[in-house]
Amino acid sequence: MEATNKYFLSDMSVMFGRSMRHIFRSMDTIITVTIMPIAFMLLFVYVFGGAIQSGTHNYVNYLLPGILLMAIASGISYTAYRLFIDLQRGIFERLHSMPIVRSTILWGHVLTSLVSNAISVVVIILVALIMGFRSSAGVLSWLAVAGILAVFTLALTWIAVIAGLSAKSVDGASAFAYPILFLPFVSSAFVPTKSMPLVVRVFANNQPVNPIVNAVRSLFAGQLVGNDIWIALAWCLGILVVAYVVAMWVYKRRIS
Repeated sequence: MEATNKYFLSDMSVMFGRSMRHIFRSMDTIITVTIMPIAFMLLFVYVFGGAIQSGTHNYVNYLLPGILLMAIASGISYTAYRLFIDLQRGIFERLHSMPIVRSTILWGHVLTSLVSNAISVVVIILVALIMGFRSSAGVLSWLAVAGILAVFTLALTWIAVIAGLSAKSVDGASAFAYPILFLPFVSSAFVPTKSMPLVVRVFANNQPVNPIVNAVRSLFAGQLVGNDIWIALAWCLGILVVAYVVAMWVYKRRIS
């Protein structure tokens, strides 16, 4: 146990470096993840924006939080894909034959997801600025946005780990992200939920994406966040803990 604690950080840094090198050698992953949300942002702002009543004169300000969540939901599917490929190629068996802390193999992929999605988020925000996005948020508000998005990314990434370890095919490894990508559409990400039919509105107001979108939007606007930020964090942390426990259980069963 002492040796495990001693070498955990060093082993994790090695696994993280290995996974990041794969990303930098294949930048098309980040490019692909970034292009779709930017395309949606362009479509909704310049094609549908004039017909959508969002209650704000600057629709890109209203839209951006949902686009960022879509980018993250799209990006984490690559974590499941890379884990599945490592399993199929026998990489796990080779690494397990070495004197390393086994859980660091997963943590390398998870931290890579966090960094690569952060790069995608930054690129999308830069594009949004060109499109007219403006924020009156202070430093603390920006840090709060970064924190929420980071916890959201970690939560979804551990779900991706479960999918990557459990999938029977490459398509199955990444297909789990589709329902998550759908959630922003049934939330306040694109239109206020009050315009939705009752049943849809009830679902939209009580699913995890909605409070996250509302909290990030309020932080960007420099407004009082209210309970949305605590509800958002509760959802993210709850999903993170459950997904982490299940992922470790699946991992132990897979390598036993």
